[in-house]
Amino acid sequence: MRDMAPGSITDVAGLLCGHFTDSRRPTGCTVVIAPEGAVGSVDVRGAAPGTRETELLSPTNSVESVHAVLLAGGSAFGLDAAGGAMRWLEERGIGVQVGPARVPIVSSAILFDLMMGDASVRPDAHAGYAACVAASTGPVAQGSVGAGTGAACGKLFGIERGMKGGIGTASITLHGVTVAALVAVNATGDVVDPATGRIVAGVRAPDGRTMPGGAQAILAGEVPLHLRIGAATTLGIVATDAALTKLDAHRLARVSHDGLARSIVPVHTPVDGDTMFVLATGKTQARLDATVMGILAAEVTARAVLNAVLAATPVSGPGVPELPCARDLPAP
Repeated sequence: MRDMAPGSITDVAGLLCGHFTDSRRPTGCTVVIAPEGAVGSVDVRGAAPGTRETELLSPTNSVESVHAVLLAGGSAFGLDAAGGAMRWLEERGIGVQVGPARVPIVSSAILFDLMMGDASVRPDAHAGYAACVAASTGPVAQGSVGAGTGAACGKLFGIERGMKGGIGTASITLHGVTVAALVAVNATGDVVDPATGRIVAGVRAPDGRTMPGGAQAILAGEVPLHLRIGAATTLGIVATDAALTKLDAHRLARVSHDGLARSIVPVHTPVDGDTMFVLATGKTQARLDATVMGILAAEVTARAVLNAVLAATPVSGPGVPELPCARDLPAP
């Protein structure tokens, strides 16, 4: 089994990160907070996204500063969690001054985990607020926590033949600039190690003990089940302390999807809502060549994806399918 990659999104100066994990069923949310604001952008590649306050991140739109990005389970219901993050920020005077009010800018995206237990339990404003309360600059917990609690991968032939997903993070520092990623892996496809091509977690054979590869099974003639629209989704945040313009951030968000494509097969499917955000705090005031930044962003994203499944642990409860973790099955 490959060792987990080092680093955390909180290695980026100016950011805090916190999880809320629901004790009632496997679900939760994760927030990354930029109290002083950060240049933000987003790129959505999956065909079934669930998002809030993403259009304002377009480089053609006026708002420059983002104060938090929240990732949540619960499908579209989970977007309510962003309201709790807004309340926490407002209480601390964080936001954009608009007339008499200071409005926190909280962008959000959700993943589908409603097949993991009681679907009436999902992240809400209380959950988003609690994630903010838990946020710190310390190391970030990985695996089956926060937005990754109910995540799964390898669902081409139904979740029953899948494996546990999760949330992972990693960072790289080069020439005085740190680039980090936080990724919640709830993919239709398999998670593969780009260095070896080996499957780390994904579709299991009917015997449940081996991983033949979902794409390989389809190429061999096996027909996938009818896949539910929006029943998967990988969400991520790439962050840096470099100085970026909003257009720079948008380009970096696009390139960061290369990291997903290297580590998840297939990715960006019609039933996924794959979404990547970028936050740039500018704390170092340093700048690296855009191509170098893109290489770092794609690499750290792929590392965070692998960490997500390597750190995953079993979850349980009424109506929760028994999904093995990467540590339970040998790589093929």
